[in-house]
Amino acid sequence: MNFSHTTPATTPAVPAPLPGLTRRSLLTRSALGLLAAGLPANWTGAAYASDAPETAAIKMGIIALTDNSPFVIAHEKGLFKKFGIQSSISKEASWAVIRDKLVTGENQATHMLFGMPIASSMGLAGSAKKEMVIPWMINRNGQAITLANKFKGKVAADPKALKPFTDAAKAAGAPLTFAMTFPPGTHAMWMRYYLAAGGIHPDKDVSLITIPPPQMVANMKVGKMDGFCVGEPWNTRAIADEIGYTSLTTQEIWKNHPEKVCAFTREFAETNPKTVKAILKALHEASVWLDDLSHRQEQCEIVSKASYVNCPPEIIYDRLVGNLDYGDGRTKKDDDYMIFSGRNCNYPQPKFAKWWLSQFRRWGMVEGAPDYEGVAASVMMPSLYEEAMKEIGYKHGGADNTKETLFDGAVFDPAKPEAYATSFAVNNLKG
Repeated sequence: MNFSHTTPATTPAVPAPLPGLTRRSLLTRSALGLLAAGLPANWTGAAYASDAPETAAIKMGIIALTDNSPFVIAHEKGLFKKFGIQSSISKEASWAVIRDKLVTGENQATHMLFGMPIASSMGLAGSAKKEMVIPWMINRNGQAITLANKFKGKVAADPKALKPFTDAAKAAGAPLTFAMTFPPGTHAMWMRYYLAAGGIHPDKDVSLITIPPPQMVANMKVGKMDGFCVGEPWNTRAIADEIGYTSLTTQEIWKNHPEKVCAFTREFAETNPKTVKAILKALHEASVWLDDLSHRQEQCEIVSKASYVNCPPEIIYDRLVGNLDYGDGRTKKDDDYMIFSGRNCNYPQPKFAKWWLSQFRRWGMVEGAPDYEGVAASVMMPSLYEEAMKEIGYKHGGADNTKETLFDGAVFDPAKPEAYATSFAVNNLKG
């Protein structure tokens, strides 16, 4: 397979604004006077006022997963530079570090699990309370449930086949161990949903632990876990290393499910709206480029570098183009591979925040019914997305309030999230 390298472009320094008046207050005052004089609102005498980002130098956190690609491609191909952003990419060790560096301001934008900004904004699951916002959804699909080889030929896609093994291990006093990457994140929710659909209680019947994505394969190799949920390429890597196989992909649990997001603190987004919009415009161009399958070979070569994912590109490639080998004899052409732009992928849908809150409720992460509408309205920020896309002339699909059906047949109605949350037989409801 032919792979080619690209190198990041360098960006000249952008002068800092003068002290004193903020750019926003200065432009507001100038605009009022100029409008009164019959001149254009952004005319400043000799030139039009700058639409440049308020903060040009932006450090962005990523985790070593294939779905960090929009950040990496926008950086490597000079798309952030095109929109006035001096980007730097910082690969972090874990999702906890991703969260903490956003909170402290060391990183100003970040690759993040859907669910983390909600938990941080609410102060849940060990998170210090810090309001965060989601103006951009990065991708759909592309994660999987991996099981250890000892289950091969005994458990395929149906988690009910796993229950006799979890029951026996629990009765023997040595519950099976399953891993996810962060308690309120996507992989935790997919693993919990998968186990519960098989009649297995994730908090009572097994041991559910947290492991950073790049460490999943190594921990299974030394016998520390019986299964895990993580993003690619680590499920494929488990097959290549002959230590595990894919039970099912997350898109088989929920077709076109939300996955990662680009997150900011609320404080940063409200202070730097032009900066956020510039980042979203660059991510848009990168995402459109990524969804052209003829580019996915080059994508793999770029993101496979040690500074990003650190995994051979050939291990990344197949699942990105829908060549799905489960590692237990099953294969198929998967039309629901990871996408970055299509199917209105990037619109920050409030209904997805409500689904996450329903699962926080189901698993006892909140006591009593949460404020579904209020939290979703606070964390999801479609206004910035809509403004950014309007400025570049991109017509998006808008808000979507349709119902969603998952693989167990349960139907999520975003108009009735509490009824959905309390409808599951396997739960840990509190209050």
